[in-house]
Amino acid sequence: MSRPTTIQEVLFQLDEIIDSAIANNDRIGFFAFLYRRVTAEIQKEIILGNFEDNARMEIFDVAFANYYLDAYNGYKKQTPISKSWQFAFGSKDEPLTILQHIMLGINTHINLDLGLAASMVMQDRDILEIEKDFNTVNGILGNIVNEMQDRLSRVSPLLFLLDLAGKNTDEEIINFSLGKARAFSWYNANLLWGLGVGHQDNAIRQMDLAVLRLGEFIKSPKSTLINYTLNFIGKFEEKNVGAVISKLRKD
Repeated sequence: MSRPTTIQEVLFQLDEIIDSAIANNDRIGFFAFLYRRVTAEIQKEIILGNFEDNARMEIFDVAFANYYLDAYNGYKKQTPISKSWQFAFGSKDEPLTILQHIMLGINTHINLDLGLAASMVMQDRDILEIEKDFNTVNGILGNIVNEMQDRLSRVSPLLFLLDLAGKNTDEEIINFSLGKARAFSWYNANLLWGLGVGHQDNAIRQMDLAVLRLGEFIKSPKSTLINYTLNFIGKFEEKNVGAVISKLRKD
């Protein structure tokens, strides 16, 4: 399948990934569903003309999506992909909570891919020109993730226990705190843009390893209490991927 060049083509390919995940009871579909929601919302905002440069935003959003789609296709074909995406996709059969599967995707796509996409799209222009639209995208992402947190109670009835167990700990990344991830992605975008094309490989490898470590933390938090709570929450979750996505979709 050819790489998409429009947001509509991105949505079509995400639908195919979600349909395949439902058919195969594959938990890769959880993040794909969330990401489709985000992409559809960005498309809506572009149509409404709510970005500083709406034409550039479509180019940026498609470039961003292609990092995920390339990683997904590479994983399926068993060709080399980033270590952090390999870890996220490779955890799909692990007995993690639905939240953890979603967060593994968010971690890599925001902390690694978002900065890569911004630096690539702006390689011949001042990257600061895209900062406002970059932050608007992050705001959309935050809103969708908060909405998803509310919807997750339909398929993960004991998820509220994580908030109780997480009080006064540093387990923010599990609790949908994306502030650090979004700031980190903008920092990475500026770093890569400053290095310039052809001089980024080592920096990207280091970023990939840092994001991999965050993924390991999401999968196995250091806190014994959080680990115990996640295991307990998982016992009471809906296990069928199709049923999960169907319940998350309902308005």
